[in-house]
Amino acid sequence: MYGMPQGWIIFVLLHGLGITIVAAALGYAWTTLLASSRRLRGFRPDPAHARGPQPVTVLKPLRGADAHLYDNLRSFCVQAYENYQLVLGVRDAEDPAIEVMQRLRAEFPQLDMALVVNPSTHGSNPKVSNLINMLPAARYDWLVLADSDIRVPPDYLARVTTPLAAPGTGIVTCLYRGIVERGFWSWLGRMFIDDWFVPSVRLACAFSPPRFAFGSTIALRRDVLRAIGGFEVLRDALADDYWLGELVRRSGFHIVVSDLLVGTQVSETRLASLWTRELRWLRTVRAIAPWGFSMTWVCFTCPAAALGLALAPTAWTAGLATLAIAARLLLHIMQARAERAQLPWYEIFLVPLRDTVLLLQWATALTGWQVHWHGRSLDARAGHSAATLIRHSTT
Repeated sequence: MYGMPQGWIIFVLLHGLGITIVAAALGYAWTTLLASSRRLRGFRPDPAHARGPQPVTVLKPLRGADAHLYDNLRSFCVQAYENYQLVLGVRDAEDPAIEVMQRLRAEFPQLDMALVVNPSTHGSNPKVSNLINMLPAARYDWLVLADSDIRVPPDYLARVTTPLAAPGTGIVTCLYRGIVERGFWSWLGRMFIDDWFVPSVRLACAFSPPRFAFGSTIALRRDVLRAIGGFEVLRDALADDYWLGELVRRSGFHIVVSDLLVGTQVSETRLASLWTRELRWLRTVRAIAPWGFSMTWVCFTCPAAALGLALAPTAWTAGLATLAIAARLLLHIMQARAERAQLPWYEIFLVPLRDTVLLLQWATALTGWQVHWHGRSLDARAGHSAATLIRHSTT
């Protein structure tokens, strides 16, 4: 490149960068589309470990009562499962979730249901404090944890507990789909889950064994929980579900991602609340996996393809960008039809907007570490030291 005019050198570099960006977006979009089309394979039990249904305790840490808490909790009360206990936990005797629990107890008097009200605090994570307070009320050694905004089908317990019979299984977890509450921003929030989060996890599972768990569902045996030091090791971790899975994996157990998809309520009705929740999620990912997060821009297909085409405006680049965007739109259609009976015709036009908002959130996540959670401002790095968690789990 010696002797070339400086302007020409800059042009060549920008042109090469544009083609690289478009090619990366194209590769990610089509690989994700193929991985998502395969779905997750269901767990196939080994006959040598076949056992009948074991008694299960479901732990539901609660805080407050939104409009859908009754329906979400009720889905756990109508399980087609022979023997299970439902333990609900709050930290405040005036918590409105107690009224919902009392309504369910009157509706299902035959169900083994317990309420734990305990304000004791263990570390900085209120959810983990709740779980620590609830665990003594658990009657059984097979445990299922699920967040309060999760809604499940009647065969949920049967499907997520089956893999626990295998001695090497440490955790069974579930992906989730978004359930739109109302309004445009709730709809856009659902697309964050269905169009981006779920396909990215399926892509990761296609190339390596799972190393994560999600608050939507964590099924595990009590002996596995003891092996990592109990819930206490997570008392200061913001992403407690991720670290629970990571510590279980480092203890030599396998993580199973069930083929069952549960539902989660998306209730944001304003851009500000949607932005806050998704920014917290992105900064938490940045704290957990900084290298992977730094490459996340490749996932935002529409703006990435547009940027690459702007840097290298040629017919060749335009063809690559068109293929990338086509894969992104096909992924959206496939995800939407898999989870809902009818695809609104106008929703596909929201795909470029959804990708662009995500790119802006990703860029914003790079500018700091502060997140807002349960009315508090926290540092996303708090409790994310693997060395600290592992040290606590072995003391």
